[in-house]
Amino acid sequence: MRFALIGQPNCGKSTLFNQVAGYKAETGNFAGTTVTFTETKVRVLGDVVELVDLPGTYTLLGTNPAERVVLDYLVDKPVDAIINVIDATHLVQGLTLTLELMELGRPLVLVINMMDEAKRQGLKLDGEKLESLLGIPVMPMIATRGQGIREAFTRTWHIAQEKRIPTPKVYSEEIEKSVISLKEELEKDNYPVSRRAIVVKLLEGDPVLTEQVSRKIPHVLEHIQKELDVLCHQSSRQAVWLIASERQRLAREMARKVSSQQQTQLTLRDRLDDYLLHPFWGYVFLLAILGLFFYVVYGFGKMLEEPLLNFFNHLDMLILNALHANGFIAQVVSGAVQGISGGLAIVLPYLVPFLVGLGFLEDIGYLTRIAFMMDSLMHRMGLHGKAIVPFILGYGCNVPAIMSTRIMEDKRDRFLSAALSTMVPCAARLAVVFGLVAFYVGPWAALGIYFYNLLIIAITGRIITIFLPEDSPGLILEMPVYRWPTVKTITAKAWFRIREFIFEAWPILIIGSVVLAIMNYFSVTRYLDALLQPFNWLLGLPREVGTPLIFGIFRKELSLIMLAQAFGTTNYAAIMTPQQMVVFTVFVVFYVPCLATIISIRNELGAKAMWAISALTVVVATFAALLVRLGFLLF
Repeated sequence: MRFALIGQPNCGKSTLFNQVAGYKAETGNFAGTTVTFTETKVRVLGDVVELVDLPGTYTLLGTNPAERVVLDYLVDKPVDAIINVIDATHLVQGLTLTLELMELGRPLVLVINMMDEAKRQGLKLDGEKLESLLGIPVMPMIATRGQGIREAFTRTWHIAQEKRIPTPKVYSEEIEKSVISLKEELEKDNYPVSRRAIVVKLLEGDPVLTEQVSRKIPHVLEHIQKELDVLCHQSSRQAVWLIASERQRLAREMARKVSSQQQTQLTLRDRLDDYLLHPFWGYVFLLAILGLFFYVVYGFGKMLEEPLLNFFNHLDMLILNALHANGFIAQVVSGAVQGISGGLAIVLPYLVPFLVGLGFLEDIGYLTRIAFMMDSLMHRMGLHGKAIVPFILGYGCNVPAIMSTRIMEDKRDRFLSAALSTMVPCAARLAVVFGLVAFYVGPWAALGIYFYNLLIIAITGRIITIFLPEDSPGLILEMPVYRWPTVKTITAKAWFRIREFIFEAWPILIIGSVVLAIMNYFSVTRYLDALLQPFNWLLGLPREVGTPLIFGIFRKELSLIMLAQAFGTTNYAAIMTPQQMVVFTVFVVFYVPCLATIISIRNELGAKAMWAISALTVVVATFAALLVRLGFLLF
């Protein structure tokens, strides 16, 4: 049995999924796309049920890849029941999607989430009345607290067993006439969803379904066009907008019947945006919040890094003394120890608090406010306002940042967003920034690198738009309410990324350290160092950093871990000056993205874009690092 979770963005759908998935969820891509889904298995009344968390979508029109794959999944996959999650504080918006889902002919349960937020806002909802109006089960829920989850899944299991199909709502007379007329034409064949759903999608102009149906039924395109012309003549609007307005009308009518607004008093949380989104003070608070965030990450990491490094350095010396220090076995074992210590002592102490803090800012609702305030900067860079989404995701990982560029329709905007978001310092680069600059030079120098990074990205974007001029449309954002996240949701979200490092990146660090130890033993690294000697000479870096920079293309953490391997010590202050540390870090932040990101760029934008972006990052990295070196020489 399979249940599908569907809802609009910010409705709490993924929070519900995380509550039942724990740590046993798997993430993958839909075939032929970069749109991700997450699935897990849950036990409901003794049965094991597959639960899939589909991408958030406002509609099933298929106007972007996320909408397309949700519709295709519901049409092609054997889904036994749909759990439609909506936000209780945005009832009309949620019900428009519910009305669309009811047409598919699949068992459906409506879950009204965030009932606590609705109560706080003085909204009173009559769930029983809404259930009678819709004719489907309606379940209240507070996903962040786990309230109503068991009841919702139990109810879904029952309607899936009964195969209870909802009755779709009736639209206006002119739409219904067109629907009936086309349904008669489609009676000649079988379809995986209800014929009504197919007909409505044909009237909405779905290109994929139109092509599939036209192959089965000759001359159906003429019939569809005839009905579209009739609807356009009768209403002076295209059918797609006419149907959307009908759903909005029905949703508003139902919301008015089942909800009432009671008197409420404004609280501090309601007034927060007066300060956090203020034209002046909003940016002051932004700088203060980000400064505090990075200082906490630095403080936590420094507290753990030094004693852990001392422990592993002592362990490394014991191993070298026990074995022949210059022997092959001793060097290999020492390389493995340094790879282990790099992950445990340098990366994780900073990665864990960073991901927890980023998850906190996201769940509390502040990341969307950052996107709103940074919209004007995006336009100054010649970017679409939506480009802030890849930028924010890039601080966690550049791969989902590249994947998220699909939300932009224009190819030029997608290329520019992908090119610039690859220069955003991801969590892997965080280890280099904090483990090298923050630890040895100071936390404010590390924070300065982040602001310098934004400046260079802005300049680069401005220069690129000279060659790719085009006006980008404005940004429309739905501001989620401020919510105090639970420890469980934050830690679960952080664990998915930490687990990725532990099981995917860390083994690469260890293997890379062993490989580098073998290369050092046979003196192979001097040839690799020679390849980057021009860069090192120009930037005033030691010759030995060449090999770590090359290995850093596989994983950015490798550039720091192998730096210790190349010099034979983790005391970077003994082998590099503060100037060299900062210059090296700035170069690492900007130069060629990691291998996974490169592959994502190729899949998303093509091979030409991949090579162009990789070359661009090398040029920008060299220019940015050279400016820093000149700054040190002058000041």
